[in-house]
Amino acid sequence: MTPAAIGHQIRTLEDHLGVPLFHRHNRAVVMTDAARVILPDLTRSFDLMVDALSVLEKDDGDNVISVSTVPSFAVKWLIPRLERFNRAHPELDVRISASVEMADMTRDGIDCAIRFGSGNYPDLKVWKILDDTVLPAASPVLLDSVGGIAAPADLARLPLIHDDSLRYDPMTPDWRAWLTAVGAENAVDWKRGSHFSQADHALQAAIDGVGVVLTRRSLAAQDLATGRLVTPFEGEQPLSMSYWFVCPPNNAGRSRIAAFRNWILDEASTAPDDG
Repeated sequence: MTPAAIGHQIRTLEDHLGVPLFHRHNRAVVMTDAARVILPDLTRSFDLMVDALSVLEKDDGDNVISVSTVPSFAVKWLIPRLERFNRAHPELDVRISASVEMADMTRDGIDCAIRFGSGNYPDLKVWKILDDTVLPAASPVLLDSVGGIAAPADLARLPLIHDDSLRYDPMTPDWRAWLTAVGAENAVDWKRGSHFSQADHALQAAIDGVGVVLTRRSLAAQDLATGRLVTPFEGEQPLSMSYWFVCPPNNAGRSRIAAFRNWILDEASTAPDDG
């Protein structure tokens, strides 16, 4: 619509309400007090209408699902399972955008995302995928090279691997906190060892025998199931953050998004540890 047409519509609305909505100056248009009072409720009303109508709207015909997630979750959890989704929904194509930066779904053209955090994501629909824990893991070849280890204090005989991505959750135990929790803080020098900024890199280093990694069970599940990594002893500790499926409200009712969401929730609930 042209500016003149919009101005005509506004004047018609003002005549109907009997209240001016804008002060018109030479080079500016400013809302009146009456307009400021009704604006929040009107905005919420229009948002509700958009959400309600989106449920009835047909999908736009696109068979592509754009998914944003962090690289470690994509590599270690999502991709190993993706063939099962492709088999169940051959008509749909998944495009994964992996980045440590949180995507702007509108700007970046993202349909949905998998995020690791508290679950507090304003203006998005949210479903919890899974909770997580941290635990030590190592290559069985590395453990055999020192005759095996039986207790946390035995870690003094092996190099440590530090997954610095765990710092995204300030409540996540690092090696220092984990060793303290299991009573081995004075037996093992927690400062030594290699550091990696990405969880999947830290896991690969452990698989290659670089050392023992303190990692998330969700990311190590497939490697533990196949025997590439083993847990030398008990000592899992829960994380305060979880993995969440999120999407804009107007995407929640779209069949392709719902199909992907339901598949992920089913994967997490029925096969969380076997990859």
